[in-house]
This record gives sequence, C-alpha cells and structure tokens, in this order.
Amino acid sequence: MKKSAKEQSNKLVKKVVRDNENGARRAILEDLFFDFHKSRHQVYWVNFVRGIFFGLGSALGATLLIAILIWILGQFADIFPPLADFINHLIETMQRRQ
Repeated sequence: MKKSAKEQSNKLVKKVVRDNENGARRAILEDLFFDFHKSRHQVYWVNFVRGIFFGLGSALGATLLIAILIWILGQFADIFPPLADFINHLIETMQRRQ
C-alpha cells in the first residue's frame, strides 16, 4: 500500500516542526548555561569542589550517624543483654583497628 502524497507531506511537516522545536529548546538551554557559566573551566572547577564537599559531608554525616546509633544502642544495653555483648564486640573491633 502506497501512502498518499498528502499523508507523506503531513508527516514531513510534523517532523520539521518537531525538529525546529527541539532545536529551539536546545538553543535556549545553551543560552541559559552560558549566561550562568562563562567558561567550561569554571563549570569543571565548581563541580570538582562540589564533589569534594559532598564526599566530606557524606563521610562526616555517616560517622556521626553511626556514633549516635551506637550511643543509643548503648543506652538499651542494660535492658537487653545480648545487645550489650554485640556493642562490646563492636567497641573491641574498633579499638583493635586503631
């Protein structure tokens, strides 16, 4: 079955319109990007520094979270004796690694 010329024309027009819209969107995004960041070097540097602070914050946050969790578990050690054994084992393991 052969498509009519009108159907092919409509399909072609829709494709051109869609491509033009995508090109316009890309141009707008590039303009916004270059308005905020004057050079790629600046973008790379900002992302590098952001990554370092993200890593340090994650490590510090995890350390504090684990310390608080162990402290809370230590408060319940008197109520639940197997928990006390587990906490003592954790403390011994951490002291051996130092």
